[in-house]
Amino acid sequence: MTLTPGVDAPTWPPEFAERYRAAGHWRGETFGGMLRERAAAHPDRIALVDPAPERRTWTYRELDARADRLAAGFLARGITKGDRVVVQLPNVGEFVEVVFALFRIGALPVYALPAHRETEISHFCSFTEAVAYVVPDRHAGFDHRDLAARIRERTPGLRHVFVAGDPGEHTALSEVPCEPSGPFDGPEPHELAFLQLSGGTTGLNKLIPRTHDDYLYSLRGSDEICGVDGDTRFLVVLPAAHNFPMSSPGWLGVLYAGGTAVLAPKPDPATAFPLIETERITMTALVPPLALVWTEAASATGHDLSTLELVLVGGAKYSEQAARRLEPALGCTLMQVFGMAEGLVNYTRRDDDTETVVTTQGRPISPDDDVRIVDDQDRDVPEGEFGHLLTRGPYTIRGYWRAPDHNRRSFTEDGFYRTGDIVRRTPTGHLVVEGRAKDQINRGGEKIAPEEVENIILAHPSVHDVSVVSVPDEYLGERSLAYVILRRGAEPLKPAAVKRFVRERGIAAYKIPDLVEFVDAFPRTGVGKISKTQLRSAAGQA
Repeated sequence: MTLTPGVDAPTWPPEFAERYRAAGHWRGETFGGMLRERAAAHPDRIALVDPAPERRTWTYRELDARADRLAAGFLARGITKGDRVVVQLPNVGEFVEVVFALFRIGALPVYALPAHRETEISHFCSFTEAVAYVVPDRHAGFDHRDLAARIRERTPGLRHVFVAGDPGEHTALSEVPCEPSGPFDGPEPHELAFLQLSGGTTGLNKLIPRTHDDYLYSLRGSDEICGVDGDTRFLVVLPAAHNFPMSSPGWLGVLYAGGTAVLAPKPDPATAFPLIETERITMTALVPPLALVWTEAASATGHDLSTLELVLVGGAKYSEQAARRLEPALGCTLMQVFGMAEGLVNYTRRDDDTETVVTTQGRPISPDDDVRIVDDQDRDVPEGEFGHLLTRGPYTIRGYWRAPDHNRRSFTEDGFYRTGDIVRRTPTGHLVVEGRAKDQINRGGEKIAPEEVENIILAHPSVHDVSVVSVPDEYLGERSLAYVILRRGAEPLKPAAVKRFVRERGIAAYKIPDLVEFVDAFPRTGVGKISKTQLRSAAGQA
């Protein structure tokens, strides 16, 4: 169970760590210390709101005290510094309490998403040698207690299962807190804070080790760029354990600034729009498919959305056509976010012109974010041309958790992370994302970026959403297939009409979809991204 620095989680070379401290990026803070400071500075300010099923609120003083008592309870049950605890809770107040309690004693939350099931959870528990697993009783019709029982049977080192709600055969989370007996022997700022899931959509997720120092720097930078302060009221509609709604600037960034985080039980407009009105929400974060749904629903809502000032859209490429619709529909400012749980985060800025906001995915947080754009042989491409994005910096990891073989493939010898994204850089330093390298379609030697074709099809007035994927082809190697979702009430289209629409936009003939299929919905990953892996699989089996 002992952690081995630099082996379990590769660290920054000393010369880089010294540079980042000297620049003021790493300030020697911890998450537990941050909450303590905010509670001292404004104890009666509301930190957290959990509106469902009955509205609950926590002031900064209350959240700090509850974290203390839960931390003491964890210690009393033998959970200590360095232990790993898999946390699989939905957007409820207990989630925030649990992770701050673990932060306070230096135990590591391993963030699982509510949609994960036996295969993923079993892997997380065994791979991290987790000593505890925290779940809800039921969520979205699924009984997590039964899952936890099966996981515990096959994971001998898993000593505890804590349940938020009716515990069944396990331990109720509400029974764990107790009064602290003294100060906690917490973590050092340079030590690990938590293990996060990689954004990969194939195979089992890799685990991303984040330290207090590096992650807190990304929060400060995000807060500054997004204008987060004590008056910010942030609606958490995406899973709270995911990197984007947690730190860009997310609920953690809002707590860092002394604002208020409101946890939405569901992301749909029927749930979120009333919360925007009643909780006077000023900021939220959406993935592109959800942004499309909100954009269409806004015109018909009777709820007052006027307090909403800023919507951040990220997690996947947001098409230009969809981006142009958001601000007029929701009456707020759009900010595009392009980043990864491994580190680098880019934002468009509040003072960017409209064309920059809708056509780029922003520029990095930090002046010390090193960015290279290279060809297949790792040679820098000419400025303005597309290539593979490599990056390193003060909040970009130097390696995955206990994955030496994968790290040799994913990181260069001089510490650059291979993101897997295809991008170009504008003269202003903004990045334009073409797509994922693995999503690129190779049609008889001609390369097709799916996002380019998707953006064209999205401009059709009858189209709600589209996803272009590759289909195996004996002659060409791959052909392109456009899955299309039509708007409600739209006139039916035929595949030929979609192809004609694309052709009339003057695009190269090889980029016109070979096939068009109309569907009602796309398969999604756990955080709401379109799963192109599942779409490609379905296309290949058709």
